[in-house]
Amino acid sequence: MRSSCRAGKMAEDGERKKIPLVPENLLKKRKAYQALKATQAKQALLAKREGKSKQFRFKRLESFLHDSWRQKRDVVRVRRLEVKPRALEVPDKHSLAFVIRMERIEGVSSLVQDTIAKLRLKKLFSGVFINVTPQTVRMLRTVEPYVTWGFPNLKSVRELILKRGQAKVNNKTVPLTDNTMIEEHLGRFGVICLEDLIHEIAFPGKHFRAISSFLCPFHLSVARHAAKNRVGFLKEMGSPGYRGERINQLIRQLN
Repeated sequence: MRSSCRAGKMAEDGERKKIPLVPENLLKKRKAYQALKATQAKQALLAKREGKSKQFRFKRLESFLHDSWRQKRDVVRVRRLEVKPRALEVPDKHSLAFVIRMERIEGVSSLVQDTIAKLRLKKLFSGVFINVTPQTVRMLRTVEPYVTWGFPNLKSVRELILKRGQAKVNNKTVPLTDNTMIEEHLGRFGVICLEDLIHEIAFPGKHFRAISSFLCPFHLSVARHAAKNRVGFLKEMGSPGYRGERINQLIRQLN
């Protein structure tokens, strides 16, 4: 009797402890729902952060008038270049120029913005090497109030490339430290090492455009006080525009 009673109780306990099974399709739906909720929560958090960073900025009437004045000034300046072709002559007999963007271009004419984009000067205090031709001189005259340019010597070219030289490889910006990588991308032009690259930039040849396009724009260093005391900083740097061989002093200052 006792053994039969114990067996009956154990059977009852087993039935009580039995966990009900959940269908597999219901488990999958539950898992997908939880993943969806987690994704929505993450997106909501990102949207909240972006909303804080992208606050509305009210523009004063003076800024609209200033932008209109800059656009009109650009149009008048370009017309003067067409009337005075002597201003478009290639200065001296230099074949290489270095261009540095010094001013913001908010509110300027579309011609100036397009020219800045062609020169690849998207950021302030970025610089590029260009071949001096009547066409490039015209581009420089078009954006002259916003850039400074001149003729770098071999020492400046070498220092810029060695310290700040970068290239775009497989959508990644990589420093110019590997001769194998240089030969792989520029070997068909006879450039197999960094010294060859420096020589081809300093003394432009028929492959200059392809070789210079391989280089990323140079991002020059700016003093920490530039943002707080912009007037004083620009006074130290000098005015935008053509400065000939004095560009080498500015390169050493910003490199």
